[in-house]
Amino acid sequence: MKFIAIIPARYASTRFPGKPLAMLGGKPIIQRVCEQARTVFDRVIVATDDARIADCVAGFGGEAVMTRPDHRSGTDRCFEAYEKAGRPCDVVVNVQGDEPFIAPQQLEAVCRCFDDPATDIATLVMPFAPTASWDEIANPNSPKVVVGQRGRALYFSRSVVPYVRGTEPTEWPRRHTFFKHIGLYAYRSEVLRRLTALPPSPLEMAESLEQLRWLEAGYTITTAVTHTATIGIDTPADLERATQFLAKHP
Repeated sequence: MKFIAIIPARYASTRFPGKPLAMLGGKPIIQRVCEQARTVFDRVIVATDDARIADCVAGFGGEAVMTRPDHRSGTDRCFEAYEKAGRPCDVVVNVQGDEPFIAPQQLEAVCRCFDDPATDIATLVMPFAPTASWDEIANPNSPKVVVGQRGRALYFSRSVVPYVRGTEPTEWPRRHTFFKHIGLYAYRSEVLRRLTALPPSPLEMAESLEQLRWLEAGYTITTAVTHTATIGIDTPADLERATQFLAKHP
C-alpha cells in the first residue's frame, strides 16, 4: 500500500499563536514533527494557511502546501493538501503538528491497521494506568475511547466511559481498562474524500469530537494501542515541559 503523511499546521492558534514556528531544542516544532514522520514515510507534506510556516518548511528542506484559511478542521485541511499533492495514495496519515515526539512505532502501528480490509479509518489509543487518578481520567480535555472486538472504536467521549456500576469512581481505574485517545488519524484516501462532505452530526456537536460524526455515518475506526506517552504542545507551558523533556532525553 502507498502511504502519505500530511501535517496540518495553522499559525493562528488561540492558545499559542505561531506555535509551529516556536523553537524546541534549536529547531522549530514543525521541523521536529516532519523529521519524526520522515522516519516512516517517503513523502511528508505540511498543510498550512500561512506563508511564514511554508517558508520555514522550505528552509529546512521540507515540502509544504498552501491551503485555505477557513477549514473547519485539520481533516479538511489534510484533504485539500492531499488533492494538491498530485500523487494518488491508498492511505493518508494525518500527523498532528504539535506532536514533536511522535514515535515511529506509533506511526507504523496505525498503518498496520489497514492490513484489515474493513478498516476505513485508524487512530491511536493508550490505556490509562491502573494507578491513574480519577482527575486524570475524568479530564474532559483528554477524550476517552470505548474499544470493542478487533480494536474497533465503539464510542469517543469527554466523559468517563464506560460507567463501572457498584464501584466508587476512585476505584474505576483498577476495575476496568480505560483508553485515552491519541489524536493521530489515518484514512483510506477515498474515505477521506467522503468524510469532508459529511455535515456535523448530533453526537459530534454534543461532545465537540469530529470522529463521532464518522462513527454516526457508519465508518469503521480501528484502533492501535500504544504504551508510549506523547507530549502534545498546546500552550507555552507545554513547550516548557517539552524543552525539559528533550534536555533529559536528547
